Amino acid sequence: MKRHLVYDLPTRVFHWLFAIFFLTSFIIVKTVDDESPNYVFHMLSGLMLSFAVILRIIWGVIGTRHAKFSGFVLNPLELINYFKGLLKGDKRRWSGHNPASSWAAVIMMLLALGLGLTGYLMTSGADKEAFEDIHELFANSFIIVVVLHVAGIILHTLSHKEPIGLSMIDGKKELKEEDVNSDVIKSSSSAVGILFLGLIAAFAIYLAKNYDSQTRSLNIFGSTLQLGESESGDHKNHSVEKSSDSENEDD
Repeated sequence: MKRHLVYDLPTRVFHWLFAIFFLTSFIIVKTVDDESPNYVFHMLSGLMLSFAVILRIIWGVIGTRHAKFSGFVLNPLELINYFKGLLKGDKRRWSGHNPASSWAAVIMMLLALGLGLTGYLMTSGADKEAFEDIHELFANSFIIVVVLHVAGIILHTLSHKEPIGLSMIDGKKELKEEDVNSDVIKSSSSAVGILFLGLIAAFAIYLAKNYDSQTRSLNIFGSTLQLGESESGDHKNHSVEKSSDSENEDD
């Protein structure tokens, strides 16, 4: 079977940026001490992730055939039948997202928004501990879904002899001749993909301009987020501790 264009450029751009932003946040939180100045990149990357999801949601409403959420296969019975088919060696193919990838995409986007919201609340002056456990739950759930998603891609590729991972690189999938006319998209929407990248870059510049490294605070859309202990605060605490030690020595 020939490979035909089914995924537009904005969908593919989002897919890889989504992965990059999540991995960046995840790696930082696992390797950088939360008191380190570099830890703020965990929050900044999380904000970028949430912004990318918002753009994807918009494109999921107005985008091309297989980018739209209406094209996702979200019927629970279809999901069950899909997994049964994998076990039985069913070779059915989907022009766009199969049931498993449809559910994975939606769940990961919802979890990303949940991570962004709880992260925002944790740094905006709300009770940090009240949202920290929820934030961690979302993060752990996200990792589980990612692992299952990757495993599903590998299993599907081996079972169907279809390299679906390549579809998020060139946007093409193998289609039956009878499905070509109805399922192939006419344009990759390159202009929208470039606009997508431009908006992501503009948001990154906005965050950079509104972040104060001295106070480790971020002013975003009228709100101030405290992303870490300010250097002045650390210095003040250090001075207090030093003064206290001196008094104890005098005693």
